[in-house]
Amino acid sequence: MDRPRYEAEMTAGRMKAMVLAEIGRPLRLEERVLPEPGPGEIRVRIEACAVCRTDLHVVDGDLPRPKLPLIPGHEIVGVVDRLGSAVGSFAPGERVGIPWLGHTCGRCSYCASGRENLCDEPIFTGYTRDGGFAEYAVADAAYAFSLARYADPVAAAPLMCAGLIGWRSLVAAGEAGAIGLYGFGAAAHIIAQVCRWQGRAVYAFTRPGDEEAQAFARSLGAVWAGGSDEDPPTRLDAAILFAPVGALVPTALRHLRKGGRVVCGGIHMSDIPSFPYRILWEERQIVSVANLTRQDAVDFLAIAPQAGVTTATVRYPLEAANEALADLRAGRLQGAAVLCPSGAFAS
Repeated sequence: MDRPRYEAEMTAGRMKAMVLAEIGRPLRLEERVLPEPGPGEIRVRIEACAVCRTDLHVVDGDLPRPKLPLIPGHEIVGVVDRLGSAVGSFAPGERVGIPWLGHTCGRCSYCASGRENLCDEPIFTGYTRDGGFAEYAVADAAYAFSLARYADPVAAAPLMCAGLIGWRSLVAAGEAGAIGLYGFGAAAHIIAQVCRWQGRAVYAFTRPGDEEAQAFARSLGAVWAGGSDEDPPTRLDAAILFAPVGALVPTALRHLRKGGRVVCGGIHMSDIPSFPYRILWEERQIVSVANLTRQDAVDFLAIAPQAGVTTATVRYPLEAANEALADLRAGRLQGAAVLCPSGAFAS
């Protein structure tokens, strides 16, 4: 679509969106009325929205009770288009990022203790409220983040979940010097760069036989890369599992030094098989990471430029969302898929 026609359609108060109407069914392209921001909300003209494995879990029904019909997508980068009442944090024309955590209650014990990622009444972008597989989105301004220093919206989009969850997982891993990353996709390729900047040694585990992914990991600073069925050349201080495969938990435990930690970074994982206590003994730990806090975003978005983080992205037009999801599901991507609305895609 050429830009004049794109802008004319937007002026008419309509937008295109890829909509999940039924679990397990392909998304369908719909034309919708532009959403209006309510009090404390902003409307964003979307420039890019990365495609996350969590989107697959929503579409495939691994996560319960999504809002239906639903516009998925929670790695949104766009330009503020309209302000609701009582919004003083942003101005029209400002580039912002909108992540998975869309709102928290502020009242429960978790919110009161600085653990809003565990809120009892959360709202999640692209899951319990409409997200970014569209030309426009509405978000709570208090849960959006300025991206004024990020010039490329496509490159910034994967930071809004792959980067943020990767960062929270890395923090949960502690001071590990030798760290294993299982599943070298969107999150791992970002966090591997942060690890290199911090002086950690990264050991990358991919699908068995995926030499292309292993070469990609080495190009980003991994000191070793191999299949998840291989043993690393040394014991690990910690391991982060981005692959949603429960069988990798005991595998990673076997590679840990005493006192090491396995961090499960995904929102969904297949069942963890039984394993002998001896591989957990000696104060090894298994922990999970859930969602994110706004402070995670503040911290990571400040660190990413310092670490020189770059993102590997594959662009898809908005209308090709099903293709992007299929490529992610099949493991055909290096880095992250990013959807761009027609006007943005053509720019």
